[in-house]
Amino acid sequence: MVTISRLYCVADHFFRMTMPEQLEELLSNYAPFLEENGEPVFSLDVVIGTDYIVPADAVSVYTDRSDEDMPRIELYCSGENWIIGVSKWREAPLCCYITADSHFCKATLRVLPDCNDYRFAIDNAAMLLYAFATADKATLEMHASVTVKDGMAQLFLGHSGTGKSTHSRLWQEAYEDAWLLNDDNPVLRLLPSGEVRAYGSPWSGKTPCYKNQSTPVRGIVKLEQAPHNEIRLLRLPEAYAYMLSSSSGLKILPEMMDCLYDTISRVIQIVPVYGLKCLPDTDAARLCHDTLTK
Repeated sequence: MVTISRLYCVADHFFRMTMPEQLEELLSNYAPFLEENGEPVFSLDVVIGTDYIVPADAVSVYTDRSDEDMPRIELYCSGENWIIGVSKWREAPLCCYITADSHFCKATLRVLPDCNDYRFAIDNAAMLLYAFATADKATLEMHASVTVKDGMAQLFLGHSGTGKSTHSRLWQEAYEDAWLLNDDNPVLRLLPSGEVRAYGSPWSGKTPCYKNQSTPVRGIVKLEQAPHNEIRLLRLPEAYAYMLSSSSGLKILPEMMDCLYDTISRVIQIVPVYGLKCLPDTDAARLCHDTLTK
């Protein structure tokens, strides 16, 4: 089997994936992020159609099965190494395993023979490793939709089904110059200059939006469905809680969480965070825009 090695860059962080050549066409979402040179923060070797058995000495550390329609993550520790099993939804059988070193810098993805969705397995492995490997680099991988207007980004947070994608679409309906940067997993970075920027990524949920672009962040908005439109500036503790719940990371690892805590704390002192109770209409988008641009 012929393998290929490709270097990608998201939010100025490089990562390398080595995979069977037959998968490259399937992974067109990564094409805008191809790079030729750079030092990767992690590398991922992809092996398809292979069985895997969790070692007998592995200790179950954590299982994330919070949302019924979201992937289930099972985390094991084996000596100094990590093993992560992933399923497509909470009650589905595992479709792949990721084995990684202690710092999530070198990893192998083993896609099980029964898995019929290679793209899902690779995307989830790359997203997890990216979030873990960049947590100490003032970087947050977010669950959010990002709309850009006037050269400034607005991040819309909320649980699945809250209406993040809908609200981004309403901004585009209300304003001709509004456009979508990413609809599910953008990256937020706090730069050494103190600027907070939002970046596109190869991971955008059900919306094919893979833009290798970035813009400064004007505001962050936590959405909540309501029978009326109302917006308010959140207090820092509220903003912190919403940001933490919307960012990816292993919250059971103190050293990783210390980094996320620090980045979130600094971001919310630079970028205002609002709570928007809203209807799915353009009036909500205009209220949000007018508040953020005051």
